[in-house]
Amino acid sequence: MKAWVVGCLVTVLGVVGLAQEGLSDWGDKALSFVQSLAELIGKGLVRLINFILPEGRQVSADLVMPLGYLGLLTLVLILFGLLEAARKVIWIGVIVGWALLVVRIILDVLGR
Repeated sequence: MKAWVVGCLVTVLGVVGLAQEGLSDWGDKALSFVQSLAELIGKGLVRLINFILPEGRQVSADLVMPLGYLGLLTLVLILFGLLEAARKVIWIGVIVGWALLVVRIILDVLGR
């Protein structure tokens, strides 16, 4: 599961860029991507909080990055939670499918 997530991340960041440029440059781009994503999430959270708070009680812009990283970690945890739940549902479907297939084979063998 973790390998799949890492594979998706590599695809998002661009495998072609990795082949054309060095590995250290790719690492810099990956960290820049995470930094930019955290900053975007942080700015959105600060705007949301400031929208909710009464006027004159604004959240400091110094909290953009801490809120952004915390929000990013929360999104990752939610994603892993959804993937885990989906995996359980898929396993239930596979088990039920195999059970029904075995019943069908037994009924065919018995001639019913």
